[in-house]
Amino acid sequence: MQASSHNEAPGPLPPIPAKRYFTIGEVSELCAVKPHVLRYWEQEFTQLKPVKRRGNRRYYQHHEVLLIRRIRELLYEQGFTISGARNRLGEAAVQEHEDAEEVERLRAVIAEIRSDIVTTLAQLKA
Repeated sequence: MQASSHNEAPGPLPPIPAKRYFTIGEVSELCAVKPHVLRYWEQEFTQLKPVKRRGNRRYYQHHEVLLIRRIRELLYEQGFTISGARNRLGEAAVQEHEDAEEVERLRAVIAEIRSDIVTTLAQLKA
């Protein structure tokens, strides 16, 4: 399959408007991916779960538009297979979880240091 068949827009993708929900047509334009591809990706990437309302109409949130752009980048620009992109996204999720745990651990250390400082200041003033 040639690169031009991926429906890639020339130049950078448009900015994502400040809205809560986007229709499949809007997401298609924002991500330069056809709607049928978005529906297919829903089946392949479990992280992609748009809200479905009235007659199964899909409504995507901002984080899902970002995810779709990431999937598009992995598949079309970096040359990953669907399976490879799925694995890469899984690795990213694990890394984010580990990073969040590290941030919480560091916050606890900082809170302990603050407490020690407050105790030391109180002792010095006494």
